[in-house]
Amino acid sequence: MSFNKKLLWGGLGWVMGGPIGAILGYAFASMSEDQSTQWTGSTRRGHAYSQTKSADFIVSILVLFAKVMKADGQLLKSELDYVKRFLKQQFGVQQTKEFMILFKDILEQGYPLKDVCRQIQRSMDHPSRLELIHVLFGLSAADGHVHPDEVRVIQTIANYLYINSLDYESIKAMFTKDEAAHYKILEIDKSVSDKEVKKAYRNMANKYHPDKVAHLGKEMQNLAEEKFKSVNDAYHQIKKDRGIP
Repeated sequence: MSFNKKLLWGGLGWVMGGPIGAILGYAFASMSEDQSTQWTGSTRRGHAYSQTKSADFIVSILVLFAKVMKADGQLLKSELDYVKRFLKQQFGVQQTKEFMILFKDILEQGYPLKDVCRQIQRSMDHPSRLELIHVLFGLSAADGHVHPDEVRVIQTIANYLYINSLDYESIKAMFTKDEAAHYKILEIDKSVSDKEVKKAYRNMANKYHPDKVAHLGKEMQNLAEEKFKSVNDAYHQIKKDRGIP
């Protein structure tokens, strides 16, 4: 499958309007005519989707990847490698090369984060927005250290995307471990009863179940299993610590 067909298979819909569309338009203008035509030739413009499509999700990630990567004032090879690996999992080697051309143009641009996030928030369903925050933390942790400046940017993004504080702290705890991390992942306090631990586990396992993002494509659903696994690991560690049968 060619890159153009693979990209449009997911449907580039709402991202082609608003501030994200302007960012892409600037990048397209920087490309050669052949590259630009390949990207935009058959794209459907001006159509809003009630449920996030995979291509919309990927392009939104690229825009926010750039913001997180620039947060600490440096672009690290480990972060670029993470982006490449992420794209290869979705599209393969050749398509990743072409996506990276677009991404490097996005990296050189400045853009209004609030406006971009508002466009995403209006058009992307809640499970997809949670997955977006999870992927951004994965990028931040790519060099083995979650930089405080990157955390601040991700928290700002989460706020703009209307991700509540418990959900944000749950995902953050999967990457920034402390003694309360297992409880934060389950969105509970250490003082709760064993019964409440079990109830919290059921709630979080449902919230983060990979089927919630099945509409983003099989590869993204596989990635979502990392969140699901973190919930299971947190629950089993709490059970072990408490001696819960």
